[in-house]
Amino acid sequence: MIVKYGGNAMKSLELRRAVAVEIAALRAEHAVVVVHGGGPVIERELAARGIPSEFRAGLRVTTPEAMDVVEMALCQLNKQLSQDVGNAVGLMGRDSGLLRAEVLDETLGRVGRVTAVNADLLRTLLGAGVTPVVGCVAVGPDGHALNVNADTAAGAVAGALQDGIVFLTDVDGVYRAYPDPASRAGQLTRAEVEGGIQAGWIAGGMIPKVRAALDALARGATFAVIASGMQAGILGAAARGEAGTRIVP
Repeated sequence: MIVKYGGNAMKSLELRRAVAVEIAALRAEHAVVVVHGGGPVIERELAARGIPSEFRAGLRVTTPEAMDVVEMALCQLNKQLSQDVGNAVGLMGRDSGLLRAEVLDETLGRVGRVTAVNADLLRTLLGAGVTPVVGCVAVGPDGHALNVNADTAAGAVAGALQDGIVFLTDVDGVYRAYPDPASRAGQLTRAEVEGGIQAGWIAGGMIPKVRAALDALARGATFAVIASGMQAGILGAAARGEAGTRIVP
C-alpha cells in the first residue's frame, strides 16, 4: 500500500512520530511505500533566504533558485522520516531514476509531471523487507531536478505498483461545504469530483489531491482514499474504508 504523507500533517514532531509508528505497524498487513511532501519545511527554508512563495491552482511556482532550496529541505526531511518509520530507506526521485518527469507548465518553472516510475527498484526494496520513503523531487529530461506535487508523485507510484493509496492530509476528507463535518463525502466518483471542482467546493490544495487519486485509479491503483493525518489511529481505518473520502472511478 502507498501512503502519501502530507507536509501539513507533519507540523508536530510528536504527531509525525505517532503516524510513523502507525506506518510501521501497518507493515504487518501490507508492504508499504511512503511518499511525502514537506510544504511547511520548504516554506520555512524559503523564508529564511528571502525567497517568495507563490501558488497557482495548488502548485508551487518553482524558480531554479527555489528548486535548490526545495530539494535541500525535502532531502533532510526524507532522512528524518526514514529514521522515524524504521527499517526504511530514504530515496529522492533522482536516485536510480526513481521518478522521471517532464516540465508541467513553463509558467510554473521547475515543476514536473511524473512520466515514469522505477517500480523495479521499489519492488526490490519491498522484497528485502525494507520500506521505501520517497521524497517528491524528480529528474527531468535535462538531468536537473523538478519539483513534483507529492500527491501527484504518490498517485504515479500507486499506479506503477498497481496498489491502493491513502493520501494523509490536514483535513478529514473532501467536504461539500467545508468546514461542516456533516458535509464530508464518504465516497466520490470521477464525475462528482469534476463537478465539485467546477462548482468550487473542491478548491485550492484539494484539487491536486483528488486529481492525483483519479490519476492513480486510471493507472491501475486498486483504491484511493483521502483522509486526515492530523490524529493517530486514522491510517488503518482509512485503508479499510472506514475513514476519509474514498475516490472511485
